[in-house]
Amino acid sequence: MNVHATPIGWPALAILFGGLLLFGAMLLFVGKRAPEGDQSGRSRRSIIGIVIQMLAFFAVGAGRLDITLEPASPIALAEAAIVLGFSAITCGLFFASKRALGRNWSLVARTRSDHELVTWGPFAYVRHPIYSALFFWLLGMAVAFGHYRGLILGVPLYWIGTGLRITEEEKLLRAQFGPAYDGYAARVKRFAPGLF
Repeated sequence: MNVHATPIGWPALAILFGGLLLFGAMLLFVGKRAPEGDQSGRSRRSIIGIVIQMLAFFAVGAGRLDITLEPASPIALAEAAIVLGFSAITCGLFFASKRALGRNWSLVARTRSDHELVTWGPFAYVRHPIYSALFFWLLGMAVAFGHYRGLILGVPLYWIGTGLRITEEEKLLRAQFGPAYDGYAARVKRFAPGLF
């Protein structure tokens, strides 16, 4: 795949990779993850959503890099500032979300017999803050790599994969919590507070 690249500088790339290391550390070490044994519901279809989301990141990340901007040039510094903002939003939302979820957190959609309906932290404002956060990461990648055209394919793929995942997650949560989840869903939007 050969995505047309706009000129970029090293500062944005350095920030993106620093954010990736921080995100990886949070993925591994933040919040308690419960053992897998005591599950009341699990969705294997959400794995398809994960694969489609990964294709979205590949669509934005694949291709050559045109690292020709002077590191201290205004454009290179503006790119770095944008990537820093997107990385901070992503890491901050993910950190707060994973801490709020605690032992309820899982990569693949599932519920446990002792699952809690988490409605605090970022979940008081949006039902799926981690997916909102990862969308900002996708945008930050496009800026850092100079692959804006990759968003033409990456954005639809991301939202298709996300749609599959949230459909499965919400089905499991409705099955476990019934009217409590319906009331929460009626009050709190999926991705952006008060919007959608």
